[in-house]
Amino acid sequence: MKTWQNFIGGAWVPPVAGKHRDNVNPADTRDVIGRFPLSDATDVNRAVASALRGFQQWRRTPAPARGDVLRRVGDLLVARKEEVADLMTREMGKPLAETRGDVQEGIDTAYYAATEGRRLFGHTVPSELANKWAMSFRRPIGIAGLITPFNFPLAIPTWKAFPALLCGNAVVFKPCRDVPHTATVMVEILLEAGLPPEVIQLVHGAGEVGAAIVQHPDVALVSFTGSTETGSQVGETCGRMHKRLSLEMGGKNAMIVLNDADLELALDGVLWGAFGTTGQRCTATSRLIVQDGVHDEFVAMLARRTATLVLGDGREKGTDVGPLINAESVANVDRYVGIGASECELRLGGAAAKGPGLEHGFFYQPTIFTGVQPQSRLEQEEIFGPVLSVIRVKDAAEAFTVNNDVRYGLSSSVYTSDVNLAFRALNELDTGITYINAPTIGAEAHLPFGGVKLTGNGHREGGWEVYEFYSETKVGYVDFSGRLQRAQIDNY
Repeated sequence: MKTWQNFIGGAWVPPVAGKHRDNVNPADTRDVIGRFPLSDATDVNRAVASALRGFQQWRRTPAPARGDVLRRVGDLLVARKEEVADLMTREMGKPLAETRGDVQEGIDTAYYAATEGRRLFGHTVPSELANKWAMSFRRPIGIAGLITPFNFPLAIPTWKAFPALLCGNAVVFKPCRDVPHTATVMVEILLEAGLPPEVIQLVHGAGEVGAAIVQHPDVALVSFTGSTETGSQVGETCGRMHKRLSLEMGGKNAMIVLNDADLELALDGVLWGAFGTTGQRCTATSRLIVQDGVHDEFVAMLARRTATLVLGDGREKGTDVGPLINAESVANVDRYVGIGASECELRLGGAAAKGPGLEHGFFYQPTIFTGVQPQSRLEQEEIFGPVLSVIRVKDAAEAFTVNNDVRYGLSSSVYTSDVNLAFRALNELDTGITYINAPTIGAEAHLPFGGVKLTGNGHREGGWEVYEFYSETKVGYVDFSGRLQRAQIDNY
C-alpha cells in the first residue's frame, strides 16, 4: 500500500505527527487506494510560511504569464482526462460519465482562467481636476485558503484554485479527506505546468486542518464549500479576523413540473437531477413539485424508470448510480428515510442496496416519497443522498411559493411550454440559478455559480465575478499639473 504525502515548502513531505488514514473505494471498501496524511496545525503553519514566500514571487509575475501556466494545466488535463476520471471514480464513486464531466469542468475552468489573464480590467475615468489622471486596477490579495468537498474532487478545487492563482495569490489547499488522491494529482499537474512550487501548498487531513487554515492570521481570504453549519462557524471566525470569505453551502432544490410540460423531457431531467452523483450535489433535485393535472401520471412514469436504474461500481459499464461516499452518509440517508416514513408515503426504495457486486460498498436505493407536505422535515432539510420528495400543487403560483419557502436558495427548475410562465419563474424563484426545461444541475464554467439565503454569503464561484473575489481594487491618481490641486475642496 502506497503512503502519500503533503506538498509543503516546495516538496512532498510527511505530516509532522506521522498520522495517516486509509483512503478506500466506496464501491468496494476492500480496495484501499493508499494511506494519506492526517495533518494538524503544525503542518498548516509550515504551509502558510512557504506560501508567503511563494506569494512574493508569484504576485510579481505578469497576469498573462500566470494565465499561460493555467493554459498548460488545461492541456495536461486534456491529455490525462481518462486517467483522472478513472481514479476519481475509484475514489468517490460516481460513474465514469460523470467524472469525465468533472475533469472537463476543470479543463474549461483552466482555459477560461487563462484568458482572464489578459482581462483583469480596471477603469480609467476623468478626474475632476485638470492635468490629472484617475484609474483603478486589480491586484492580488495574499494567501487564499481553499477548503473543498468530496462530490466534485477536481471541478470544485479548480473553481477556487485557478482564479486565485490567476489573480496572483498563493494557495493553501485542503481537500476533503475522502478524496485526497484527486487533489494530489491536481497539484502534480499544476507543478508540471510550471507553477512555482511554493505558490501551491497541499495539506491533507480532517476538520482540524480546515480550522487551522481559517484561523491562521496570514491567510487573507478563505473559500469554503460544505455544510451550512460548518460554513457558519467559518464565517464567525473570518468575520472576527476581518478576512475576505466566500461560502458555498447547502441547497434544497426543487424541480417544478407544470401541466403543460413535456413529461418525457421532465422525466429525463428529474432522474438526472435527483439521482446523478447519487444525490450528492448541492444542486441535486431534492424536491419535485408537480401540478395536480399531471401529478399521478408523472409519478407513475418516474417510479417505473427509477426502478430500472442500475447500481454498482462507477467504472463498470452500465452503472447508472454509484455508492454514497462513506458509511456516515448511508446512516444519514437512512435516518431521513425513517423521518419520511413517519411523514408521508414511501413510493420506492428506502433501504441500503444489497445484491451481487454491492456487498462491500456504500450503496443506497434511489428513493421516492410522495404526499410530502410543505414545511415537513423531509421537504425542508438537506439530505445529500438519493432521496426525492414529491409535492403536489394546484397551480404555478403555489409551486413558486413552495419553491421559495425553504431556508436555502441555490438552484431551481421549471418545465413548461408557456413562455410567460418561464419568464415569471426567472423573476420570482428565489434562487441564484433557475433552469427552464432542464434539471437543477448543469453549471457552466463561464457563468457565476452560487445561491441566496443560507446557501451562501453573496459571492459566486465561476464566471467573471469570482475574479473580483480573488483580487482587490487599487486606485491610482497621477497629477502632472506641477502644482498643488485639492480634490473635494470647493473648486467651483
